[in-house]
Amino acid sequence: MEYRHLGKAGVKVSEVALGSWLTYGGAVEEETAIACVHKAYELGINFFDTANVYARGEAERVLAKALAPFPRDSYVLATKVFFPMGEGPNDRGLSAKHIYEQCHASLKRLRTDYIDLYQCHRYDPETPLEETLRALDRLVQQGKVLYVGVSEWSAVQICDAVHLARQLNLNRIVSNQPYYNMLGRGIERDVIPLCEREGIGQVVFSPLAQGVLTGKYQPGQPPPAGTRAADERQNMFLRLDDATLAKVQKLKPIAERRGLTMAQMALAWCLRQPNVSSVITGASRPEQVVDNAAASGMKLSEQDLADIDAALE
Repeated sequence: MEYRHLGKAGVKVSEVALGSWLTYGGAVEEETAIACVHKAYELGINFFDTANVYARGEAERVLAKALAPFPRDSYVLATKVFFPMGEGPNDRGLSAKHIYEQCHASLKRLRTDYIDLYQCHRYDPETPLEETLRALDRLVQQGKVLYVGVSEWSAVQICDAVHLARQLNLNRIVSNQPYYNMLGRGIERDVIPLCEREGIGQVVFSPLAQGVLTGKYQPGQPPPAGTRAADERQNMFLRLDDATLAKVQKLKPIAERRGLTMAQMALAWCLRQPNVSSVITGASRPEQVVDNAAASGMKLSEQDLADIDAALE
């Protein structure tokens, strides 16, 4: 496993991370989830990502149980705040009240004294940005959070936060967690150039397009039993139209000539970007963790990248 800095922060994270969206605390049995976390740790993965809203706190509880045998200083733990955690008017968003209360709730569920990376799960247009940044800064000052990040913020929103934090002398944002993969390259135009200038690293989610880029879904055929696409709880963002699946099939010869699995090539493609600090992978079996982790350190040639672009048009 190779490691990269989280943006320009001093902390280093594994190139391949393990996340718990749609899986741990929900669709995957707890015993299997714990086995996946243990396999990841064994392979050198030190970066584990979750969120308070995943299975309404259950993902954090399962992750805490899985990580309990390991020294706290040996891994980087990331969680998030924003989405509703209750029915009350203040049980959502990025107000100082919600951030403060949810940070402490996450600390309790995660069984830890501090969160390495605390991320704003989305931008909150209903709360003044200064209120959000000051609330996060207070958590850092109190030692309950070490680093602050955001997820799915636009370039303009990130830019505003960077300049306001600088103006107010607050702790800066070190990471952004965007959707990014071969089929979704939107951040390349504005977000990555801005973040490169400001020292903010990308921690990308869905680098395999929820399994579509593994090649296991065939055009004109129903999803195989046991896959994410066959599970209504997990398939809400999948791109399963035949045109997309046909393009993905064209990637297979490129991966085969390099001796890579489709998943490994897709992860290596994301990691070709220097601004990408880590790719967050999901896993419902330890074997998937092994396959994904092997992508660390793999380099694609210029010809590989050109052929991938051509295959996906």
